[in-house]
Amino acid sequence: MFSSWIRKVYIKNIFKHLHEALTRDLSFRMPASDRMAGSENRRNSYGGEENRYREITATPEPLETAPGSSSYVKTMFQRFSLRRTEKGEPGKPSFIRRSFSYGQRNKSIWRDKSKDLGDGQSFIHNIPPKPLSVLQIDDLLKDGSLVEAYPSLLFLRLKFQHEQETHAEESCQVNLSRKEKDLSLLYETLRDKVSNIVRQSVSLTLNNKELLSYTASIIREEEKREGEVGGMTGWRDVWRAAVQEGVRDGLSQVPLDSREQNPSWLTLHLGLLGKTIVEQLENVKAELVKLYPPNFNVFETYSSSCHEFVAEHLNVLLGKVTELADFSTMLDFCINSYYSETILGSPSLQPEMNEQKTPSLSDGLIDKIKKKYYDCLQKNIQTSLDIIRREQEEVWRVKAKPKEMEDGKFLTSEIHMNIYKMISQYAENAGNIDVKMKDRVVRMCLEALKPFPERFEDEFIKQSGSLLGSDLLDCCLWAEYHIAYINSFSTLRDHMTDYKEACPDQVEQVEREVERLALRLRQALLEQFKVEIKPFIDSMMTKKWLNSDADFKELTNRIEVYSGYKKFMKPLPAQNFANEVHYHVVKEYISELLKNKYSCKGKKNETAAAKIREQWNELKGLFCEMESTLVWLHPIGDQISKIIEQEHGRDIKDLLKPLVESYPDISKKHLLAILYFRDHGLSIERYHLIQHFTELKQNLEKKPNAGSAEYSLFSDIK
Repeated sequence: MFSSWIRKVYIKNIFKHLHEALTRDLSFRMPASDRMAGSENRRNSYGGEENRYREITATPEPLETAPGSSSYVKTMFQRFSLRRTEKGEPGKPSFIRRSFSYGQRNKSIWRDKSKDLGDGQSFIHNIPPKPLSVLQIDDLLKDGSLVEAYPSLLFLRLKFQHEQETHAEESCQVNLSRKEKDLSLLYETLRDKVSNIVRQSVSLTLNNKELLSYTASIIREEEKREGEVGGMTGWRDVWRAAVQEGVRDGLSQVPLDSREQNPSWLTLHLGLLGKTIVEQLENVKAELVKLYPPNFNVFETYSSSCHEFVAEHLNVLLGKVTELADFSTMLDFCINSYYSETILGSPSLQPEMNEQKTPSLSDGLIDKIKKKYYDCLQKNIQTSLDIIRREQEEVWRVKAKPKEMEDGKFLTSEIHMNIYKMISQYAENAGNIDVKMKDRVVRMCLEALKPFPERFEDEFIKQSGSLLGSDLLDCCLWAEYHIAYINSFSTLRDHMTDYKEACPDQVEQVEREVERLALRLRQALLEQFKVEIKPFIDSMMTKKWLNSDADFKELTNRIEVYSGYKKFMKPLPAQNFANEVHYHVVKEYISELLKNKYSCKGKKNETAAAKIREQWNELKGLFCEMESTLVWLHPIGDQISKIIEQEHGRDIKDLLKPLVESYPDISKKHLLAILYFRDHGLSIERYHLIQHFTELKQNLEKKPNAGSAEYSLFSDIK
């Protein structure tokens, strides 16, 4: 019992005197101002590299002396005797290995290598003569006095390792458990302080940056001791997490207004965010990189942390964005600004940024933003088209006159320009972000535009119908609206060719719908013309007509009015309209003659023929002035009037051939109606004329490509 107590006392004293000898002989204690002076100063303080201590080792042979005896104590001191240099001066220890043997057993119970950190710093040499207590170390750690606290903490850890290996008795386990808990708490405090120092490192002062360098050395020391009892693991992960938190703390301070406070809130915020990222990384490059060993990859770690924050922050912002302009801003930041010279590509961050793999925002994030962008765009396009339509409804409501084009020749509306500007603006904005996005946006606009003409027409018919009343000005306004929209949609169709290469199918579909609308508008104008001239056409080829020109004058007046409308149309629809009016008037005029409602008695056929010739010439003049291209209609009036004025049937026979050749669709029924209107000659004459007419038709049909088969007039006359 007494022997065991003596042995413990001896061991304790040996450890105490060994520590004092190490501290005194090595002369390692330096003033506080010199503790962080750097590796070169430390080498000079200790006599240089050539004056290093040689190994302090334990003798390998087992001890025969019983523990507790004087020989045992003597042997222990011998084992920890210091080897001197060749000059007899104390050197610098490279490592310490202590071995205690009991009886015939040879067991290594404590091993500590004085870790060389590459810059000459070895924390075990900074242990004060009187190690600090746990509470003192804890207070120093919390105050950030790592230079004073960490060597004592390391000493406690080494002492704990020694005691754990030497005190195997059960009675000592409680004390060891308490010390292990103390170490654990101290290391947690150290971890928190290290984390706090690193987290605030971007904004540290010069003095505190020396502390940061010391912190990096602590991390390296702990990494080299990883796996030893009494410490903590994962120090590099703690450092990275602290860097991330520090970056997050700094970037989270960037001001963020709401859309209500500032319509350009997101543009302003992302601009400031990019500026802050550059400033932080510039500071890392200029100040922090040199405070760490190279293997910390400081710049890469900070830039990656910035990148991770940006990705997370954009996800948060995405939940707040509702406007198309803000989605565009986000996409432009992700695809362009983030990698431009404004942020990651900044010249001030080179070559470090180029030397590492440039981080990229995930495709998933960008696709998510694009999806919301396209969904919002779809709604905006439809809203824009609804606004364009409502603007025209307001024009109809106030009965505003259509505008004239810049040249003053044609009537127009703003509808085509509004639609074209809408598509151009959306496409340009998307193209500024990504060329591929531009094509998709154009495609979306064209697909949304496809049903617009029909919807517009339905609303236009519903609201403009009230203009067709007794008021002549309203009727004129109704016609002018039609002309303006015919021109506008014709122009819109021309604009669509700009997108034909990128979206041929969508452009073709829109062109088809626009052409149909322009055609229906033109037909509506033509139908109104037909309605207006019908009363006057119906009186043609009657006794009243033969004796009065009033109805014919009304007819020509209407033709002149609509000829005036035609002048305000663009060339292509104007030409089509002129031809349609020309064809309809000719068809209706001839139709009245073929209806068998009047027959010239006596010699009235000559009077009727003369009147037809006179009116026909006037009509030809109007349609020539209207620039109709249906010149093939001109001969019909003269040819019929000649047949009607003939007194003898044999004279008519010679006139049939040019009539059949000019209008091969004329039938026997039509010829009989003409002869009935003439009402002159015997039935036998009509029989011979019909027989001759039939022969002419048969001969004409035998000739390939004979006649003007592409022209059709009589086949449209019922």
